[in-house]
Amino acid sequence: MEILKAIIYGIVEGITEWLPISSTGHLILVENFLPFKGVSENFFDMFDVVIQLGAIMAVVVLFWSQIWPFAFTRKARNGETGFASVFKKDIWSMWFKILVSCVPAAVIGILFDDLFNRLFYNPVCVSIALIVFGVAFIIIERWNKGRSSKVNALSEIGYNTAILIGIFQVIAAVFPGTSRSGATIVGALLIGVSRKVAAEYTFFLAIPVMFGASLLKIVKFGFAFSSLELVVLAVGTIVSFLVSMVVLKFLMAYIKKHDFQVFGWYRIVLGAIVLICGIAGVINV
Repeated sequence: MEILKAIIYGIVEGITEWLPISSTGHLILVENFLPFKGVSENFFDMFDVVIQLGAIMAVVVLFWSQIWPFAFTRKARNGETGFASVFKKDIWSMWFKILVSCVPAAVIGILFDDLFNRLFYNPVCVSIALIVFGVAFIIIERWNKGRSSKVNALSEIGYNTAILIGIFQVIAAVFPGTSRSGATIVGALLIGVSRKVAAEYTFFLAIPVMFGASLLKIVKFGFAFSSLELVVLAVGTIVSFLVSMVVLKFLMAYIKKHDFQVFGWYRIVLGAIVLICGIAGVINV
C-alpha cells in the first residue's frame, strides 16, 4: 500500500513540478488524504523535496545537449587520430548566469528555511500564494499580449536579467504554494523574456536549486532511513522522473501556441479548495 502511495505521489510531482501550478500545494492535498504509514515523523517534509530529483533528472535527459558544456571532436596529429575536448562557451555563460540566479534563494534558504516553514507552511498561506500568483499569471499574460519580447534566446539573457529572475525565485523559497517555476516564469515574462525562453531557463535553473534543496533536506533529516522509507523514496523519485519526461515534452509543445492563463485560473480554483479545506479542518500542513 505504501508503494502504491509513492507511485501516486510520483505522478503528482511529475505533473505539477513543471506546470506552474505548485507541486507543494498538490502534495499537501495528497499527503492529507494519503498519508504514509510506518515512516518517521519528519519523513514527508524531506520526501516532498527529494522526490523532485526525479523531475530534475528528466530535464537533464531531455535537454542534455543544451546544458552539457563539453563536446568532443575528432583530431589528427602525426598520423594519429583521437578526440579533443571542446568547451561550449555559450553554455558555460548560461551556467554562470544560472548560478547568479541561484544566489538569492540559496542565501535565504540556508538562513531561514526552518523559520519560513514555521510561519508560512499552513493552508491559509499556501492558498493565498496559489491565488495571488494565479491572478498574476492572468494579468501579466493579458498585459503581455501583443507585445514583443526583449529576450528571445537563452544567450540574450544578461546578468541583470538573471539576478532579477533569481529574486523572483526567492518568493517561491519563502512562500510555499507559490510554485518555483511559476514565480520565475512570471518574473521572466514581466521583464520581457519570451515564454519559451522563460520556461527553458526555469527548467535549467531548477537543476542546481533542487539538488541543493534536496541535499539540505537529507542532511537535516539524517541518513538513518528505514528500508520502507528508502523504497518509498526510490519509487516516488523514479515515477516522478518518468512522468516528468512526458509533461516536459507536453509543456514545450503547449507554450508554442498557448499562454499560461489557463494555469492561472487553475491555481485560483486550487487555492480556493485548499483554503476551504484548511478552514474546515479537512487538511493540515
